[in-house]
Formats: sequence, C-alpha cells, structure tokens
Amino acid sequence: MINNSIKLYLESKSDPSSLAIFRIGFGIIMFYSLIRFWAKGWIESIYIKPLLHFKYYGFEWVESLGQFNYILFLICIISTVFVTFGYKYKQSIIIFFLTFTYIELIDKTTYLNHYYFISILSFLMIMIPANAALSIDNKKRGFSYNSVPKWSIDSLKLLIVIVYLYAGIAKINSDWLCHSLPLSIWLTSKYHLFFLGDLFQKDFIHQLMSWGGMIYDISIPFLLINRKTRLFGFSLVVLFHIMTAILFPIGMFPYIMIFSVIIFFDTKTHKSIINRISWMLEKIKRSKNTIQKREYVVWKNQKILLCIISLFFMFQIALPFRHCLYKGELFWTEEGYRFSWRVMLVEKVGSAVFTIKDQDSNQEQEIDNSMFLTKFQEKQMSFQPDFILEYAHFIGDYYKENGYQNPSVYVDCFVSLNGRISQRLIDKNVDLYPIKESFKQKKWILPLKDDIKGL
Repeated sequence: MINNSIKLYLESKSDPSSLAIFRIGFGIIMFYSLIRFWAKGWIESIYIKPLLHFKYYGFEWVESLGQFNYILFLICIISTVFVTFGYKYKQSIIIFFLTFTYIELIDKTTYLNHYYFISILSFLMIMIPANAALSIDNKKRGFSYNSVPKWSIDSLKLLIVIVYLYAGIAKINSDWLCHSLPLSIWLTSKYHLFFLGDLFQKDFIHQLMSWGGMIYDISIPFLLINRKTRLFGFSLVVLFHIMTAILFPIGMFPYIMIFSVIIFFDTKTHKSIINRISWMLEKIKRSKNTIQKREYVVWKNQKILLCIISLFFMFQIALPFRHCLYKGELFWTEEGYRFSWRVMLVEKVGSAVFTIKDQDSNQEQEIDNSMFLTKFQEKQMSFQPDFILEYAHFIGDYYKENGYQNPSVYVDCFVSLNGRISQRLIDKNVDLYPIKESFKQKKWILPLKDDIKGL
C-alpha cells in the first residue's frame, strides 16, 4: 500500500511553469546580488586584500585566486544570465553552483545563512528540469514539455520548509523568548526611526516581536502549503522581510526569501506571471521553428537521482542537530552552530589579545592583530573559537619562519554574549599552536557562566 502510494507520487506530474518562474527569478536575483557585491568593492576587500583567509574545516585547499577572483565572479555572473534564459541550463546551473560555492569557501569570515541557502538550492536545481518551459533550450531542441515530475517542484518547497521550521525551532530558547535577546539590543539602537524609534524602546514591543518572530517562522510553511491561507501567508512573508530589510543590514536575504516562497503558489498564478513577462520571450515566440509540446520523459537514471535527493534532504534534516554531540552552550562555543538556520540569535562582542613565546629563547611578544587581519576579520575572529585557533596557527607559523625556534601561542580573550558581562572565552594558559582543528570537543573553551534553555 505504502509502496504503491510512493510509486503513484513519483509518477505524478505538474505544469512546468512553476519551475520556469523559479528559474527566472533565481537567475535575476543572483545576477543582481553578484553585480552588487562587485560594485561595492567587496571582491577586493574580502577576497584579495587580506593576508589570511579563514577556512572551513576540510576545505583548507580552497585558496583565493588573487586578481583572478574577478574572472571567477565574471563566470558566475554569466552563468546566472544563462540560467535566467534557460540556455544550456544544466551546464549553467552546475557552473553557478561550483563558482558560487567556491567563492564562499574562500573565507568563512563572510558566512551568512543565505549564502549557504543559495549554495544548497543551486545544487538541488541541478537535479530538476527547470528549463522544461520558457527556455532557449526549448527553442534549440524544437519542443517544450507539458509537464514535469511533481517531486521536482515539491523538493524546492521542502527545502524552504526546512529553513523556516529550523529557524523557528532555534528561537525556542530562553534568551529569545524570555529576555528578548539579542533583539532588544538591536531594536533599542533604532531610536532615530520616525515613530517606530520610540516604540522600539518598549519592553513589551521586544517581547511581542520575539514571540512573533518564532511563531512566524514555525507557522509560515503551513500557511503557504494550505491553499486557503496561502495568500495570507505570503502577505506575512512580504511584510516580515521588508521590515527586516529596513531594520537590519543583512543584504539580499529578505528578498531571496520573498521570491522563494512564490513556488508555493498554484499553476494558475505562475501562468499569470508568465503572461505578464511574455514580452521577454517575444523573440523566441517569433521563431520560424514551431515549438512542439511533449510529455516529460523521466530519465533512465531517475532512481539514482532520487537517491541523491533523498540523501541530500536527510543531510539537511540531520545537520542542524549536530550540536547535540557537544557539551556546553551552543551560542558560546559555536560547536555545530553554522549551517543550522540559527538566524539572528546571537550578538557577540569580543576582544582577543595574542601572545607569541619562544620556549627556547624565552622571547615573548604581544601581537598587533591589525598587522595580519582586516578590521572585519579581527572582529569576527575575536569571539569565534575556531577562528581563534586558526589565527593562532597562522601567528605561530609566521614567527617560526621569522626566527622563533619553538613557538607557543596564547590568547587572552573576553567575550560578551547577548549583552552579558564579558567573560573569558579561552583558557589563557593553553598553548593553542600544537592543537589541531577537528570535530572533537574543544576542551580549551571555558564554559559560559550562565544557562540558556532551549532546543
């Protein structure tokens, strides 16, 4: 019975217009995002200028390409144009995934949840026929498809559901719900805003927005899935993310999420959108070659494809819970924090003073971090333990090459978490230089002198 239901579902079809709209919108937003990144000079300041690039564990081999980073960005930008118009879609989305992900792996200092979302979303898009309709590929092959597998559309919906649900679950903690932290810290700083500035100084507004944010994240997937509440849910998405964009400088994330949830609307809505933008495809329509309609033919390797997608989602569901493998407060140690959709839950301020010692000559020196790090890198490094360890190795290697025979590296680091009084993050008596990065518990992180209840 269950097997038959699964088989029927895998054989079910949907109109391809939903994927076409999603592909076009994705391509346009990514094109704008990359051009914006280039125009602001961030390629130079983030990927070329720094002497040190902080690496993700296991991806230390990903290096900055220097001035060739501009070529890498150019290739990525061109791929977004090809994706938008559905030209050599499969190759184009693969190139986008590889180039965009490589860019993000160069330096984890720039880690943001929406960068990760774009990488895994583009990986998923490799496996779905987003060029089945409204694409130049159709013109070249002389036909388009009447339908696509329903699971190809539902897989996009599922990924968005995961993002929202995990973001909501992560907000079920005492800092967010009981103390409105760190939201109250950010809102009180918005006193300059007309009318809202005064409201944002009120404790009840902080509580209302904290609980509202949690309820919003958890309920949105269900509102969007239900046809009767879909329009209301979409209105909430637009309102919430526009407000977020106004209050917090988090780049393109609000607009990416507004666009993404359009996939939940029915075929009628997507066809209406297509009619409104049909002028973009006028040249294709005027082609002398008549484009025939065909039923989508499932690939012979669909079983392999579905296995890959299943493993992909199993990984996405399990990864956010890896913090359960570690002792200590997650917000403090950050062991298992990234890639878990914990959006805007932490406000940290740190100060890290490093000392290099030569055990053979007893030579000792305090490090001026500005010699090696940009201001942004130093800020991020000062409160993240894995950054601190990597920087300690960089310092040790540098001074070993410049006369120190047996270097040891120590750090005196104080961090304030969500407005708490600063306390020491790292054991200042531990030599960090011989310690290697791994997935093991970082026992040299001192425990937080507080208890944050949560999932």
